[in-house]
Amino acid sequence: MSETAYRIEGATGPWEVVIGLEVHAQVTSNAKLFSGAATAFGAEPNAQVSLVDAAMPGMLPVPNKECIRQAVRTGMAIGATINRWSRFDRKNYFYADLPQGYQISQLYHPLVGEGAIEISLDDKDPVGAVKTIGIERIHVEQDAGKLMHDQHPTRSYVDLNRSGVALLEIVSRPDMRSPAEAGAYLRKLRAILRYVGSCDGNMEQGSMRADVNVSVRKPGEPFGTRTETKNVNSVRFVMAAIEGEARRQVDVLESGGTIVQETRLYDPDRNETRSMRSKEDAHDYRYFPDPDLLPLELEDAFLEECKASLPELPDAKRRRYEQELGLTPYVAGVLTADVEMARYFEANLAEAAARIGQPENAVAKAVANWLTSNAAGVTNALNIPVLQIPVSTNVAIIAMVSDGTLSGGMAKEVLEISLTTQDDPARIVEERGLKQTSDTGAIEAEIAKVLAANADKVADYRGGKDKLFGFFVGQTMKAMAGKANPAVVNDLLKKALDG
Repeated sequence: MSETAYRIEGATGPWEVVIGLEVHAQVTSNAKLFSGAATAFGAEPNAQVSLVDAAMPGMLPVPNKECIRQAVRTGMAIGATINRWSRFDRKNYFYADLPQGYQISQLYHPLVGEGAIEISLDDKDPVGAVKTIGIERIHVEQDAGKLMHDQHPTRSYVDLNRSGVALLEIVSRPDMRSPAEAGAYLRKLRAILRYVGSCDGNMEQGSMRADVNVSVRKPGEPFGTRTETKNVNSVRFVMAAIEGEARRQVDVLESGGTIVQETRLYDPDRNETRSMRSKEDAHDYRYFPDPDLLPLELEDAFLEECKASLPELPDAKRRRYEQELGLTPYVAGVLTADVEMARYFEANLAEAAARIGQPENAVAKAVANWLTSNAAGVTNALNIPVLQIPVSTNVAIIAMVSDGTLSGGMAKEVLEISLTTQDDPARIVEERGLKQTSDTGAIEAEIAKVLAANADKVADYRGGKDKLFGFFVGQTMKAMAGKANPAVVNDLLKKALDG
């Protein structure tokens, strides 16, 4: 993947953008990092707060083993170093949503060290242009609470439901050079987290959000001063924030100004970033080892269990779909981009193979193409997700296409009717007379009429205008009300015209 593809043109020439992301992913766990309080989304404010979360005097934190396990499994999924010895630190600052006056994090000795993620920007060829984005570290930390502001200009409310929830902070290297690369990185990371089951990746609910570090430089020069745009909660907003902040920095530098290292916020309504506060360094937070928590020491058996529990990951699954099922890189990429889609495809594939009576690799292309093309087209028009189609509905239609009962176009019509009426596909076909015909006698009769009515075009075709063949196919299908088997029509037309 070329790093020269994206440039910001300024009055003094092109500028390169340097991007790093710090992604905060909420760990999938029923309890918080250091307390037994629940973590479910959508609870009433302050309904999920323990004495530990509220920082009541004398309350001591106890690490949640499941949160540590999920962090280790995530590190293993990106091929990262797992540190057998790690430690928690206190990050000291005062804010209304942080009752302890400090956040328990891992600055000096994180649980997970260096790893990497491969991304591609070419949807049509996901293996043709790959770039590796380095991961510097993954550390485990507790989330802060949330401030809610009412219309009164001086009044805010504190909700501590999120206080103490376990987060994975996944820190990338500054290896990205365009908004598109950052978007591809976030989508790939989210897919891995969902496959592993360590985070649900729901950015709209705040369970995954990104701090976006951006700087600009002239190509080949050292890195410039970076800014950090906090808590951006969608892939689209991350890409927009990068583009807007990079443009702002170029304008500042070309007008003779300097970039201030600061924390900024992204305003999606205005599509711009704005200054929040000066950017702190580590010494501003007075980090020191948390005296209430012993270091984490991981045993061999625990690491082996974590490794054994990992599922087939998206890249490996995509390669298997290509090599064993014969799918194209594009279709395999679409089916493996999200774990729910991959599971849905495999459920459809298993049932279709059993229904048709053929091995899975023999029907895989038909099932995959149906889900990613025909079915997707119908559900897009109905504004529903393709995963909402019952597996039994898909398989019934795929089987009828396989045995010649339905054409591709008729199959889409049957699916649309089934989704809007909740009726059985086989009943729809029977009651509405949607079966395609392979009756050669009936088709030959219509072909004869079409050729007789278009004698001039028949002469042109036989004179070398081969493209007219499509015209004759269309006229024949029209005469047969779309119910003729296209393969039979093509075969009989070719014989009639060439004869």
